[in-house]
Amino acid sequence: MVGRDVAAAALGRLERGYEGEASVIQRHAALTRFAGSRIHQNLAEEDATLRVRIRHHGRTGVAVTNRLSPAGLEEVVARAALIAAHAASEADPPPLAEPPGESVDSDLGWIEATAAADPGARAAGARTVIDAGVARGLTASGAFSTEAQQRTVVNTGGLVASHRVTQAKLVTVMHGPAGETGYAQSISTDLSTIDAQAVGEEAAERTARAADPTDLAPGEYPVVLGEYAVAEILEYLAFMAFSGLAIEEGRACVELGQPAFGSNVTIWDDGQDPAGIPSAIDFEGVTKQRVDLISHGVARATVHDGATAHRAGVPRTGHGLPAPNTFGPLCWNLFMAPGETPRSSLAQGVERGLLVTRFHYVNVVHPKKGILTGMTRDGTFLIENGTVAGPVRNLRFTQSIPDAFSNISAIAAESRLVGADYTGIVSRVPAVRIDAWNFTGATANEADV
Repeated sequence: MVGRDVAAAALGRLERGYEGEASVIQRHAALTRFAGSRIHQNLAEEDATLRVRIRHHGRTGVAVTNRLSPAGLEEVVARAALIAAHAASEADPPPLAEPPGESVDSDLGWIEATAAADPGARAAGARTVIDAGVARGLTASGAFSTEAQQRTVVNTGGLVASHRVTQAKLVTVMHGPAGETGYAQSISTDLSTIDAQAVGEEAAERTARAADPTDLAPGEYPVVLGEYAVAEILEYLAFMAFSGLAIEEGRACVELGQPAFGSNVTIWDDGQDPAGIPSAIDFEGVTKQRVDLISHGVARATVHDGATAHRAGVPRTGHGLPAPNTFGPLCWNLFMAPGETPRSSLAQGVERGLLVTRFHYVNVVHPKKGILTGMTRDGTFLIENGTVAGPVRNLRFTQSIPDAFSNISAIAAESRLVGADYTGIVSRVPAVRIDAWNFTGATANEADV
């Protein structure tokens, strides 16, 4: 059965007087891994998951299954009803999402060739990356993945919503003979736009440049953050600054209506922009709206799911996560406006600073102040007199992001789509130059990170 039929069949098993929502995720995902400059694994997964949320007299129960037989539907509905019967009653629960007032392009971001990709296509891309590393005496590791997903949500209030999308992602880390590393990735809805040669050359060049790093004392330096580093910062801002629940609980690092960053910073979320990886509906079936989060430095809006929107008395924005959800609403499709500086010129004017490829081991130190800590990784370079002088060992940072983003002195005119490693957040961002970034520690040995 297709997702709509499964969802409707599940809701048809509700007892009289019950409200319900059924969502079905149909997913085909495949992955070709390589390590030690050899392709060593190919995986494929096909699954369909039904999530049923039931409400009765203010009590809510959620249950999940991938058994979509009649017996499986009976069981998951009964389990959700049992959970609801034992749950605490809410005095004013949020209503189910209403049917959308406008139609959604249910195929936005769907590329048939990506959905039909076979292991040979992924292996060819992986081989191209490997060859780029081998040509420079480097060892390549990484993965080439393709995915096709359809999300369907039906509820007893008459909502029926569906969207399907494809995604291809190629990621590599290359290693040099002395432990130096370099990173690159490419992500798109369209497999044919993944340039494996470019990914391989980018990682290989970065790794070769990272050989024989020198030590640099911790301190405050101007930095040029590459797109991978900027995207990671936006990923954390999605939790610390842009969530309606963070605003509601008073732990957000921005205040609506007030300046948050420099006037040259504009950030928004748009699940229907084909320049990203579209997700036209959320897990509650609500059509995703463009939300202008930061406009010329001022915090203008936040994203909402059904619960936060109901409590705030504002419309939903289409950012609900799967129930039961304690994280609140989340941005998944972030954009940062580019500037006017050619990317190749961002280092100009930096007397002594750092070029940072990306971060890792990032953690929140103080959410209200927007302070993060983490490490540089896979290509950290000293800038002297406007040019890249050579590699340095990785450094630990502890930095207030509102402070840093209030001191962006240049933004690249070009932007790049970057996929997060773990959260699924996708951001289209430019590289930036920041006048001061606080590095609090150094790594004595690259093998330690």
